[in-house]
Amino acid sequence: MLGGALAAALLFSPLIGNVPLPPELVLRILLHHLSAGALFPSPCAGMAVSSRACGADLEIVWDERVPEVLLALGVGGALGASGATLQGVFRNPLADPFLLGLSSGGTVGAALVLVFAIDVAQQNLVLPLFAFAGALATGAVVMLAARSRYGSVETLLLTGVALSSFLSSLLSLLLLLNPTGSLQVDFWLLGSIGSATWPVDGIVLGVVLVTGTLLSLYGRELNLLQLGGDVAQSLGVDARRVRLVLLVLTSLTTAVAVAFTGVIGFVGLVSPHVVRRLAGSDYRTVVPGAAVVGGAFLLVARDASLLALPSSVLPIGIFTSFAGAPFFAYLLYRRRGSAPFGGG
Repeated sequence: MLGGALAAALLFSPLIGNVPLPPELVLRILLHHLSAGALFPSPCAGMAVSSRACGADLEIVWDERVPEVLLALGVGGALGASGATLQGVFRNPLADPFLLGLSSGGTVGAALVLVFAIDVAQQNLVLPLFAFAGALATGAVVMLAARSRYGSVETLLLTGVALSSFLSSLLSLLLLLNPTGSLQVDFWLLGSIGSATWPVDGIVLGVVLVTGTLLSLYGRELNLLQLGGDVAQSLGVDARRVRLVLLVLTSLTTAVAVAFTGVIGFVGLVSPHVVRRLAGSDYRTVVPGAAVVGGAFLLVARDASLLALPSSVLPIGIFTSFAGAPFFAYLLYRRRGSAPFGGG
């Protein structure tokens, strides 16, 4: 069912964009490129489209819409799988990829570029690199805490909270130094897939395929961690080592997502809950299922942002928050009086 929903979203999303195009023409262009010209060698043949306009339509669909769709798929999958993994590692239903301060670290890295106008000519390249470095540096601090002899689940959670507070204060200081950069930083905080290109898609999807597969392979260990660190240890799972490996993988996955899209909330929080309600709490299913739900969720948010105001570029994070916040509140009230998370 989840795979069918994702396939429907992938088929429907390229039909939506800022420039209105006939759905038949969009489908012809997609089939033309996917079949290497075997199907519809001339996609505009038989349609009331001039040759000049046809070239522009080909570029709009294949070089703008399709990369956006694939970037939304990759980032949504990354956040969904990371959220499911972190909820298992911390045995906490409120955990998500930004719990450890990774989003704050990426935002500070992006703010350095935007506020101080670092290498404006190459900003499309420099900004993702700074954001990635900031998110990964934050993850490295948490990993050091995980390796220490005090690296309990509670310590890691508190470390993430402390890092988020510190980095938020640092961000406020940067904006005070140069208030003119605050608008760009605010847009970054709301998330966007406007930076989508084929090379960006290749980087994001490549990383997500590798790290997502590795995270899914740890489903058994995540199941045992729900019984507690001591019980997992007695069953042959090195809880500290497993937590460290999973933190490394989720930090890398989230850092790549944040680097190219900014902060997109609620995807990693909501997606695992949807899978649990449909398919149970086995992490061998929850982690890959959350990646599928996350990809579909972000595709729907992308379509909603374009349908709401076709002539404007709205941050996609606005629509994930609109959908995620009520759903999250619903989950909280449904869980009142139920068994603790991970207890059964």
